[in-house]
Amino acid sequence: MREIPPLFLLFSMLAQAQPAALRQLAGERTIKIGAAVNPALLQQADYAETLAREFNQVEPENSLKFGPVHPQQTTYHFDPVDALVAFAKDHQMAVRGHTLVWHKQNPGWVTRGTFTPEQLAAILQEHIQTVVGRYAGRIYAWDVVNEAFDDDGSLRKTIWSGFIEQAFRWAHEADPKALLFYNDYDAEVVNSKSDAIFRMAQDFKARGVPLNGIGLQMHVTLDPGSLENMEANIKRIAELGFEVQITELDVRVPLDSGAATSEQLEKQAQVYHDIVAVCVKYPKCTAIQTWGFTDKYSWIPGAHRGTGAALEFNAAYQPKPAYRAIADALKTR
Repeated sequence: MREIPPLFLLFSMLAQAQPAALRQLAGERTIKIGAAVNPALLQQADYAETLAREFNQVEPENSLKFGPVHPQQTTYHFDPVDALVAFAKDHQMAVRGHTLVWHKQNPGWVTRGTFTPEQLAAILQEHIQTVVGRYAGRIYAWDVVNEAFDDDGSLRKTIWSGFIEQAFRWAHEADPKALLFYNDYDAEVVNSKSDAIFRMAQDFKARGVPLNGIGLQMHVTLDPGSLENMEANIKRIAELGFEVQITELDVRVPLDSGAATSEQLEKQAQVYHDIVAVCVKYPKCTAIQTWGFTDKYSWIPGAHRGTGAALEFNAAYQPKPAYRAIADALKTR
């Protein structure tokens, strides 16, 4: 029998001890695991290396919102998105587009203009078809409409509220193969808002409006609400025939002493585990994405004062208990 070199054995043992990256675990379940990304940070080695190693999906945080990508009526700014799409291609990652229609981050030339409804419709149609058309075949899914409903389930009154259905039709015309999503926050459980979204989905399905799925943002706390209620909402969407994607997951922690405690991080990990575990129960729940991936660049401290530590990697790109919890949930059969 040929003697196996000790160095070979050492390398084999190290390979076996190396934990699987999240993208490998997700790929084994044919699910996408993603992160929202600031393309400017791709120049930082730790950021880019962690992103490429751990995730099989990316989405621009802000670069595809109306204001950043279309700052003047005749000017588009595609460079950051092009860089992210190229990075994704180089690392075999899918790209989601976010977002085409939203009541925030619209450019001044739109919000301060005196356009008629017909002119606004033409502006939105041109915007959607230019942006979606540019990335046809490269961006596989779009949050076409974002946050169109108030918490009570009523339609939010904005400059775009009259064009929701048409926005989906225009996006479909620009890329018939792209998956088209409606995306919202505080709609992960059964409540007035998620009921309104569900009724819209039923109506769109009945009338042939090109809607493929519902995005549940899931910006949550250590008390995310009833897991059973969350599952009931995912189940009813899936049974209606639509995909569900968790699109902006983070779990913020109160930072009374300036840093999260070990106990808080373990509670956070349990929340991450439970949300991911619910998703993977349903084949129609096809993606899990966090809003960022490192606490170094999280939006949470600026938006929710006194809280933070919301993501699966700390500011030094070290995996937290939340990372382990996501991995464990992806392994669950």
